[in-house]
Amino acid sequence: GTSAEGDPGAADGSTTTAGGSTSGGATAGGSTTGGSTTGGKGTTASTASTGSTGGKTSAKAPACAYDDVRVTVKKADEVPTEHVVLTATNVSGSACTLLKYPLLAFGPIQTAKDVPAVEKSRPAVPVVVKNGESAYANVRISLGGVHEDNVVVKEFHVNLFAADGPAEGSVVVKAPAGGLAVDEAAAKTGYWTYELRNGADEF
Repeated sequence: GTSAEGDPGAADGSTTTAGGSTSGGATAGGSTTGGSTTGGKGTTASTASTGSTGGKTSAKAPACAYDDVRVTVKKADEVPTEHVVLTATNVSGSACTLLKYPLLAFGPIQTAKDVPAVEKSRPAVPVVVKNGESAYANVRISLGGVHEDNVVVKEFHVNLFAADGPAEGSVVVKAPAGGLAVDEAAAKTGYWTYELRNGADEF
C-alpha cells in the first residue's frame, strides 16, 4: 500500500516538473521576443545616428578650395636644399578638409611634369583644418648638389584635390629668395599632414 501511494506522489512530482518547464518556456519566449524588438530598435537608432554623423561631417568640413588656404613654402634645414615644406593655412573662416596631397607644377602649368605622391606618407585619417590652423606637406625638389637638370624656379603652382578629382584653379606660391633649384625628374611630394612625421615624410 505504501508503495502505491508513493507512485501517485511521484506522478504529481513529474507533473509539477513539467509545469515548471512550461512556464520557464513561456518566460524564455517572452524574453526572446523582447530581446529581438530591442535589438531591432537598437539597429535602427545606430544606423540613423551613423547617417546623420556622416552628413554632419561632410557638411562641416568640405574639401578646401584653393582660395580657402594660404600656401607658403620654406626650405628644409639642409645644405644643399633637397626638400621644401609647404604650409597650407586655412583662411576661409570655417573648417575644411585637405584631400590627398598638393598638386604641384614647377613649370608652365600646361607642360609641367606631374609630381608624384609618396604613398607611405598618406595619413590614416582625413586632414581637417580649422580656420586659422595649418597642415603641411614635405616635397623633394632635387637630389641635391649641382645637376644639369636643375632649373631655378622663382614661383610655382599648387592645386588641391576636390572630392571628385583635381579642383579648378590653383595658387601661385613665391619661392624663397634666390629661387629653388628644382629637378622635375626627381621631384615628389608627401601627403598633407598635421605635422611632418619621422619615416612617413622622409623620402
